[in-house]
Amino acid sequence: MKITVLGGGHGCYAAALEMAEKGHEVVLWRRDAEALNALAATGQLFVKDFQGERSVTVGFENSQINLQNNLEKAITHAQLIIIPLPATTHVNLAEQAAPYFQDGQVVYLPPGTFGSFVFAKAMKDVGNNAEVAFSETGTLPYLVRKHDVNHIVVSGYATRLPTGVFPSSLSEHAFKILTQAYPSVEPVEDGLSGALMNAGPIIHPPLIMMNAGPLEHFEAWDIHNEGTQPSIRRVTNQLDAERMRVREALGYPAPHFPLADHYNKEGEGDEWMYGRGAHGKLTDSGDWREDINLQEHRYMLEDTRLGLSLIVSVGRWAGVLTPVAEGLLNIASAVTGRDLYAEGRTLENLGLAHKSKQEMQAVLQQGV
Repeated sequence: MKITVLGGGHGCYAAALEMAEKGHEVVLWRRDAEALNALAATGQLFVKDFQGERSVTVGFENSQINLQNNLEKAITHAQLIIIPLPATTHVNLAEQAAPYFQDGQVVYLPPGTFGSFVFAKAMKDVGNNAEVAFSETGTLPYLVRKHDVNHIVVSGYATRLPTGVFPSSLSEHAFKILTQAYPSVEPVEDGLSGALMNAGPIIHPPLIMMNAGPLEHFEAWDIHNEGTQPSIRRVTNQLDAERMRVREALGYPAPHFPLADHYNKEGEGDEWMYGRGAHGKLTDSGDWREDINLQEHRYMLEDTRLGLSLIVSVGRWAGVLTPVAEGLLNIASAVTGRDLYAEGRTLENLGLAHKSKQEMQAVLQQGV
């Protein structure tokens, strides 16, 4: 299958490498020409994971991963377009990519924060009426970090990827394509259901806000290791309960993939997105001891500003109280000196807040 991966982040390199190892015809696009040239000069992309260390070839042609900095060529190459980028990139990238999407293509946003709607609307706004399935899931398929220009370390792979499609009328076609790349994909009802599986807005806002002192004091701090303490976990559980109540109010059935299963020890509880015992694997890797700037880091600008605001706005629309989510969002606004809800990915900002439930269902099923 012809696959394009858009972006140059940790997950983008991991996705390109995994798809190449599976034998797909892979193109990796990124806008940073200097970084792309540096990767091409190495000739190889190395990965270290539970299977050991190995590599695939990279270059501008005749490689397992063909590098590309022309967005139109990258998109028109593919049956499946994987975009493992932060949601903060979506609006700009969607506007650039919108004219190039073609009938029958599937776009995968892992995770999406309702980016499926953002991309679909951008396409309609430029007059592109192609039938494209925009899909999204609850997490990046990889616990991964880049260690230098051509080395990545993957400490875990997703074993379950609850995925929704926008518009849901294209779900059957989308899942036929998606499961060829990610057999761990599990269909859920629609794009908004997929968006409300996103784990980032549940994990990261409590961790960064309740570890603000150590984050600003120490050169580096591991919020997932020593930063994850019982009091913070209790807040996380309450926040996740709000997410699940919002899902239930919209009529989405279980499983809701409660985040508590992520923290269970191996052999305990239901299997979460990264399998059992995933949190232990993550902390054991040591790759998440980092310098987190609370003004600039994606945990604030993506998971809090965009992710929490989406949960709060959908809760308000559905008549569900979300006091923990709203409280964390208000604290984050005070920390950053910005109104993060006003800047957020809310139903108001997406132009959907005025919709009735029946009208919203029509949008989710039929598209923009």
